[in-house]
Amino acid sequence: MQRILFLLLVSFFCSCHNEQQQGNNTIPLPDSKQVNKQLIPSQIKYIRQETDEINQYIQVHKFSMQTTTTGIHYMIYEHGNGDLAKVGDYIQIAYTISLLSDTVCYDSKNDGPREFRVGKDDVESGVHQAVQLMHKGDKGLFIIPSYLAQGIAGDKDKIPPSSVVIYDITLLKVQDKP
Repeated sequence: MQRILFLLLVSFFCSCHNEQQQGNNTIPLPDSKQVNKQLIPSQIKYIRQETDEINQYIQVHKFSMQTTTTGIHYMIYEHGNGDLAKVGDYIQIAYTISLLSDTVCYDSKNDGPREFRVGKDDVESGVHQAVQLMHKGDKGLFIIPSYLAQGIAGDKDKIPPSSVVIYDITLLKVQDKP
């Protein structure tokens, strides 16, 4: 999502300013079509490379996973019997967040459970999508591509820029009100 926003911003600025002044010289800048012609193929190549890395990880670990239309790979490995989480619900999750190298970045055992409102609060878009696939009590593993996780910036702490993240989530609570 952040990459798409970046592309749109670059396109906007290029379409607004076709020339840049440097002293008495005018330097023509590429228009948005030229920028898109160069950036889009490189983004497609990056997404394919990231998808290949995810598929290799799944194959090495012999996971049987499904894939959403947005690119999240997931499996619910323990089923609960509670309500399905939906947009607007207040939820609480226990989690472990790791990288494809199996390096653990964050864990609710140390940081405490996370609570947020599905589809509303400031949480990675991939996590919002993931929890909507779960019922209260479910445990699931979600491999979230970088563009649905921390994006090109990472989290400036433990998750590097452009990293695929793996969320192991237990959905502890689902409520329609806090």
